[in-house]
Amino acid sequence: MTEYLDHVARIQQAWARERPDLDASPQGVIGRLHRLADHLGEQLRVVYRRYGLGEGEFDVLATLRRAGAPFERAPGELAAFTMVTTGAMTKRIDRLERDGLVTRRPSTSDGRGRVVALTEAGRELIDQAFTEHMRNERRLLDLLPPDDAAQLERLLATWLASFEAPLRTEVSDDDS
Repeated sequence: MTEYLDHVARIQQAWARERPDLDASPQGVIGRLHRLADHLGEQLRVVYRRYGLGEGEFDVLATLRRAGAPFERAPGELAAFTMVTTGAMTKRIDRLERDGLVTRRPSTSDGRGRVVALTEAGRELIDQAFTEHMRNERRLLDLLPPDDAAQLERLLATWLASFEAPLRTEVSDDDS
């Protein structure tokens, strides 16, 4: 009988042979998560490219759209929400502004500050792209049985909380 080993299992097998004194079992999780992230990222970028966007531009448009009307944020807020440097954010905003998807204007609350806002074209584009993005994510997640997907979400949320503190949100009586 032939045994089929995935890429990570082959690496673990080689390390077990070469360094039997080390426990290479963490690679079973970490290595597979890393490889899976690469595969998932490529599958997600297919949708972004279909709309003429890179991952960063999609992220900026989605962040502005999630902000709610009037769909605007200061560049520093965008950088914080998307976890990139202000220099990287400036390049993204420049491209999106050139393409007519966002505008920049002086802040009404801070005379020195600027505000980035979605244009109507930007809002239409991100609404279409995000709809397809959610269909794509559903397709990818549906590769797992629903119970496994729910368990994986719980496990990942627990693990991620070891690195990032979850934000507390208040629930109003209207929300319950």
